[in-house]
Amino acid sequence: MAQDTEWTPVSHDTCDQVAGPFYHGTRADLAVGELLSAGFRSNYRDSVVMNHIYFTTIAKGAGLAAEMARGEGRPRVYVVEPTGPFEDDPNVTNKKFPGNPTRSYRSAQPLRVVGEITEWEAYDAEFVRQLRAFVASGSGEIIN
Repeated sequence: MAQDTEWTPVSHDTCDQVAGPFYHGTRADLAVGELLSAGFRSNYRDSVVMNHIYFTTIAKGAGLAAEMARGEGRPRVYVVEPTGPFEDDPNVTNKKFPGNPTRSYRSAQPLRVVGEITEWEAYDAEFVRQLRAFVASGSGEIIN
């Protein structure tokens, strides 16, 4: 997001103004039509059961989430559509950069799988390793 662009928060009331496609990264093997929902343990803190399901408009970001996801399967990035209202992800919005440059969102309502992409721009392996170490250290707050 360019610095000279004015950012407007995305809320349940304004989410219909956000254009997809939307992506969700995971290690789960899912089929078109399946629903992804909240209620599972966080990939970042085992003691937290998530109240929301997270997604982004940036395939690379969903790929990183897939790399960080729990499970034995390969990292997967699904094209999803929200089934209800959503808002900016407060875990990243305005944390390091103004606005929502990661284009990350969350919803208490399920996401419907409408497809899968098999290639996306990956993050550097060293960055992923460092992020895993950061997560393992228990650093960072989760806004649930």
